[in-house]
Amino acid sequence: MTFIVGCGDTMEAMRVIAGTHRSRSLDAPRGSATRPTSDRLRETLFNVLAPRISGARFADLYAGSGAVGIEAISRGAQHVWFAENAPAAVATIRRNLSRLKISGGYSVEDRSVAHLLRAFVKASRVLDMIFLDPPYEDAQAYAETLNLLAREHATILAPAAMVIVEHRKKEPPSEHYGCLERSRILNQGDVALSFYIVSETWKLTRQDSGSLTQDSGLRTLNSELHGCKSSRQDHREDEFSPFSSRLSE
Repeated sequence: MTFIVGCGDTMEAMRVIAGTHRSRSLDAPRGSATRPTSDRLRETLFNVLAPRISGARFADLYAGSGAVGIEAISRGAQHVWFAENAPAAVATIRRNLSRLKISGGYSVEDRSVAHLLRAFVKASRVLDMIFLDPPYEDAQAYAETLNLLAREHATILAPAAMVIVEHRKKEPPSEHYGCLERSRILNQGDVALSFYIVSETWKLTRQDSGSLTQDSGLRTLNSELHGCKSSRQDHREDEFSPFSSRLSE
């Protein structure tokens, strides 16, 4: 959750770093459940994302104040989905959007991160960038979210999608979650950002598998066109090949 917290009634101001809403101030939820996140860390994040943010489909998971997603909107993201279920934080996201007069190009999911991602899977909706920042101590939230993204990557991650995770520097997430592998880590003070992509090895494995399946299907089609009987081995291979059965029909 991306918050700036002060002591008592004093709260350090957050602001939008760049873009159409540059230098505009943002609220953060009050209370001991929040934790500090600096403008500097957000600036570091968007220095990396800057070349790709314009027109991107962006998800801000465990969104807190919504500062990261709002930064994405300010810099030209096509649409931003916020996922946050703490009532005070959801109210703050909506208040910040209203204050900046942002009337479109976003959605707020106030039930859970899992609910949002399942909706993406069901609708086959694709994301270019996903930022997640669960409470640092919630190892289960990190693992469950990253494993879900890895499992459903073919449905909801664009070919060059990037998943960015904020965490304590001394407690980094795993290097791999299924097909997701960490490609880069940026440290800043006591916190860090880990960047994950779908591994090239995984992509090549899937491509090779697809090529083998396609070759099997084409052999079956050619056999039928020439009135030749397939060997027993070919029949056994084709039985498990959805590509070939599709062609045969």
